Amino acid sequence: MGGPTDGGQGGTEAPRVGAGVRRRRRARELTLAELARRTGLSAPFLSQVENDRARPSMRSLQLIADALDTTAVRLLAAADGPRTVDVVRADSAAVPEGGDEAGRGEAGRDEGSDAAAGGGGGSGDERGAGGQGRVRPLVRGRQQLHALEFTGRHDWQREFRHPHDELMYVVEGAVEAEAAGEAYELGPGDTLYCSGGVTHRWRALTSGTRVLLVGVADDFPHR
Repeated sequence: MGGPTDGGQGGTEAPRVGAGVRRRRRARELTLAELARRTGLSAPFLSQVENDRARPSMRSLQLIADALDTTAVRLLAAADGPRTVDVVRADSAAVPEGGDEAGRGEAGRDEGSDAAAGGGGGSGDERGAGGQGRVRPLVRGRQQLHALEFTGRHDWQREFRHPHDELMYVVEGAVEAEAAGEAYELGPGDTLYCSGGVTHRWRALTSGTRVLLVGVADDFPHR
C-alpha cells in the first residue's frame, strides 16, 4: 500500500466513482430519490452510477457533487486509494465532458451515461468525432495536489472559485478565459494563474485544444 504503481488502466474504462458517490450520499443522509430531485438526474441512472453500471459525464458528476456538497475532483479522487508514487499512462481512463443527446434525464438535463459493464469497444462518445471533450485525471487518489487534462470541446459552464491556487497551461489549441472580471485569450505555451478565492471560467476555442489544470486540493487545510 502506498508504494509505486503503474497505471495500466486502459482508456476505455472510466474511473469507478460509484462507491464514493454512495458513501457521500449516505453520509449526507439522502435517499436516491432526494439526490435525483437535487440533481435533475433520474434515480435509476444514479443507482447505476453507484453500482458502477453507468459512468457519469463530467457535467453530471458536477451536478452530483454539488448536491452532495463536494466537488467532482474529490469524487474522482475517491475512486482510487492513496499512492506515494504513481505512473499515469497516456491512455489512462478519461471522463466525457457531456453525454449524448439520447441520455437526457427526466428533468431535461444531460445524464451523460455510458455503459461501464463489460468494457470492450468503448462508448459512443469515444468513437464519435465532432470534438467531444474529455477529462483525464492525472493525479489519482486523495492527494494534496489535483491535476486534470482537458481535451477537445469545453464550453462556458458555471464559474469556479477554489480556496487554493490553480494554474492553467494551454498545451495545444486556443482558450478564452475569464478571471476576476477580466477576459484573456490564451494559446499554446500560455499559462493563467489564479490565486485562491478568484472566480474564473474558461472555454476551448478550437476542437483540438488541450489544457492542463493543476491546483491544490480544495480540502487541503490552509497553513
